[in-house]
Amino acid sequence: MTDIEYLKKYLSKDKLEAGLKALKEGQPVQYIVGSIDFYDVFLLVNKDVLIPRFETETLVEKTINYSKKLTSPLDILDIGTGSGAIAIALAKHLNCHVLATDISKKALNVAQINAKQNHVQIDFKQSDILKNINGQFDIIISNPPYIAKNEEIDPIVKNNEPHIALYADHNGLYFYEEILKNIKPHLKEKSIIAFEIGMTQSKEVTQIAQKYLPTSKIITEKDLTGKDRYIFIFNNF
Repeated sequence: MTDIEYLKKYLSKDKLEAGLKALKEGQPVQYIVGSIDFYDVFLLVNKDVLIPRFETETLVEKTINYSKKLTSPLDILDIGTGSGAIAIALAKHLNCHVLATDISKKALNVAQINAKQNHVQIDFKQSDILKNINGQFDIIISNPPYIAKNEEIDPIVKNNEPHIALYADHNGLYFYEEILKNIKPHLKEKSIIAFEIGMTQSKEVTQIAQKYLPTSKIITEKDLTGKDRYIFIFNNF
């Protein structure tokens, strides 16, 4: 579906002209429409949150499949929830309790609305990564900012989506290091860590995981286009 077809499908006739003008000015169609479908979830999106991608749908699907190795009900932590896409999708498809965090109050406001609209119960908490988090979890999942600050990206993304949700220090690896070096107290004895990564970051993220969780099983999986996109870390399997 082209962007114009997308607008014609989701905008009422009285809003279409303004929508087409915004599209011509370089705004993403998802922000113009104000919503997106994501893994059987209807999400409101605006400039306070990253637009969920199809790659992240695959992260959710793989995590649901791996969750069958654990005993439900599951305790799940979603770090950097943004629109709430991952947290809400998991809450809809698993017998679980989800804690979803973000450093951005504006993002959390959007996520709370989305959870209510999708009729799921999620606890939301403002936190800088793991700093305000207590408890242990069966699954810790995150699609953190992973774009290096000097990396060239599509102008429509750079000019519209929140940079706090896109860019990370240390060549895009900052959040993986911060999560993994502080994660042990928050893991149940048998647990899974699930990350979305940049397509060139598998080796570096794996090395960070081996540094802090040397006895865990670490695997890289590919997205639907064949690119390395996910790291799964299995503890005590």
